[in-house]
Amino acid sequence: MAKIAPSILACDFARLGEEISDVCSKGIDFLHIDVMDGAFVPNISFGASVMKSLNSYASVPYDVHLMIEDPDRYIEDFVTDNTEFITVHQEACRHLDRTVAHIKDTGCKAGVSINPATPVCLLRDILDKIDLVLVMSVNPGFGGQKFIPNALNKIRELDKIRKEQGLSFAIEVDGGAGEANSAALRDAGCDIIVAGTAVFKAEDRAKAISVIKG
Repeated sequence: MAKIAPSILACDFARLGEEISDVCSKGIDFLHIDVMDGAFVPNISFGASVMKSLNSYASVPYDVHLMIEDPDRYIEDFVTDNTEFITVHQEACRHLDRTVAHIKDTGCKAGVSINPATPVCLLRDILDKIDLVLVMSVNPGFGGQKFIPNALNKIRELDKIRKEQGLSFAIEVDGGAGEANSAALRDAGCDIIVAGTAVFKAEDRAKAISVIKG
């Protein structure tokens, strides 16, 4: 069984609090908070103030995904009692080891994400220091995109490294995940599945969540 982290990008922002309360009552494990700056990715989402406004509605931890340039400037802004993971992009960090240490100094767990064109090998020297690897299975910036199949190979590679080296980082996937491919993702070694449209746009959210988790 995998854990599920619905991305709030897919919810109805006019009813944000109500949407969050609803999915939290249906068996999710995390809320995936996609933060986009219009520079690292070609879209702008929201900042820490919107995330913090959810504190009274969310009954699960935050899984914060910073798709932004120079994330060190903003890490503290996303630290709350609800925040479990803060994930930055390998491609956005000039000094990744320092950024990971910065996240851990706040008391949060540190994650690193890689884009579809970034190979797993670029993470080898940091895998023993992080709590999560987020494999992007779409090019980041917009929700509702089609899953890129090579993400499965990356998940398998990471799972193999994890087992061979006795490491404990979680493997997460983000982009185009849903009921149709969740079994393949779990079989490949994925621990946390980010699903936005597949959850928030589902006719039966509880059923979709159950199927995706497996």
